[in-house]
Amino acid sequence: MITPADDLIVVSPLMLEVGSVRRGLGRGCVVRAGPHARRAKRVAAALRQQPGRPVAVAGVAGALVDELKPGDVVVASEVRSAQGTHHCRSAPLLATCLRSLGLTVHVGPMVETDHVVWQPEGARLALDGAIAVDMESARLLDMIGSRPAAVVRAVVDTPTRSLLHPATVPGGIAALSSLRAIGPALHRWAAATGDRTVLLAGPRSFCAGVERAVEIVERLLERHRPPVYVRKQIVHNSRVVGELERRGAVFVEELDEVPEDATVVFSAHGVSPAVREDASRRGLDVVDATCPLVSKVHREARRFARDGHTVFLIGHAGHEEVEGTLGEAPERTILVERAEDVATLDVADPERVSYLMQTTLALDEAEGIVAALRERFPALKGPGSDDICYATTNRQDAVRAVARESDVVLVAGSANSSNSRRLVEVAQREGARAYLVDNVTEIDLDWLAGARTVGLSAGASAPTVLVDEIVDALSGLGNLDVTERTTATETVNFSLPKEVRHP
Repeated sequence: MITPADDLIVVSPLMLEVGSVRRGLGRGCVVRAGPHARRAKRVAAALRQQPGRPVAVAGVAGALVDELKPGDVVVASEVRSAQGTHHCRSAPLLATCLRSLGLTVHVGPMVETDHVVWQPEGARLALDGAIAVDMESARLLDMIGSRPAAVVRAVVDTPTRSLLHPATVPGGIAALSSLRAIGPALHRWAAATGDRTVLLAGPRSFCAGVERAVEIVERLLERHRPPVYVRKQIVHNSRVVGELERRGAVFVEELDEVPEDATVVFSAHGVSPAVREDASRRGLDVVDATCPLVSKVHREARRFARDGHTVFLIGHAGHEEVEGTLGEAPERTILVERAEDVATLDVADPERVSYLMQTTLALDEAEGIVAALRERFPALKGPGSDDICYATTNRQDAVRAVARESDVVLVAGSANSSNSRRLVEVAQREGARAYLVDNVTEIDLDWLAGARTVGLSAGASAPTVLVDEIVDALSGLGNLDVTERTTATETVNFSLPKEVRHP
């Protein structure tokens, strides 16, 4: 019987599985399933009594690939059977939670069969990408229907250690131990389920400068045999860099890692004159992917320096864009990171001072530093037009709008992406709980518990696929109403350098 304290229903096929799951679950309804009609009725009755409860199918399974070991946990991304395929869209979120418990977790397709699978049948099933097999999950998902559902299986046997192997007994013990351990994660998953609204901040994801930089590398890979070398990350995003690496791009920290006479791409963040001189001296074939808006800041730095100004560069120490800009006139440029730093600044001529900005700063924070500089140095001059790029400003405005309506805000972007981190800070200043995630696997289910409105954006260096994957995973927790909040329309395009233009 289900009690009000139960937050989910867990269905397990065998008595040993039921016992292991129940011991680890603490509270919650665990129902035994199986091939017999009486057990199927028991499951149907539990589902009927609590139509709103999320359901997890938990038990043991056989591995189809060698990477899986006895005791490993499989979270099904989908379950295939002769009748069709069930998608389990919240699988990456639950897998992250399970990993936090110290379990070894794999996410991938599972197959249901009506018989024990031996080799070579297992190898044939694995050819289509399936990683594990069981005998009940698809049938149970049919019964569960459209409510939030997950399938969690612990591995007993593997392709090299079948059920008849002497190691089956310790493998079974390891699997049952893993089933006892999954309870806390199932509760956290259940707490995060429910219908919700997703507010998409628009614009989001790639800006024109990032699109240009990525396209430069892609065209070079098409025209030249790999490798194509790139100094630093072409843009600050692990997904983008990883995909280009798989196609043959080689990312290096410094030019001394690039062979003589090779092709090298300068990243979107720009480089100092010293780096350009080094490349020329070594005879490297340079293709410059510097964002045109960053190049503008470099030109302004040179102009102010020629006029005898001390240049205050507002930005973050160590960022590649800042290092490149500092290199234009290092003897005349002072980095200013915080408004509090202004009081200690000392310059030769307070009447000849100017400021520039890193293009990916938060506008409100940067303006506070400019105000402090102007109060200390009334003669302060600024750039002819804003240094903070249009895309940074647009994304911050859009995040600010959704943050005001959201219980939690998720920003897709890598930790080394300045503009992505600034989006999180902007949302937090609006009073929202906000988190930066490199991909869907970094989302903590606890963030979503009770959150009925989720704001979602992506940094200017993050591809749209990251947002799509997050929306897809959230849809596995309940019905979604996905709404766009667009605060600006972007039409900017930057031309490609001559080296990669089509003839």
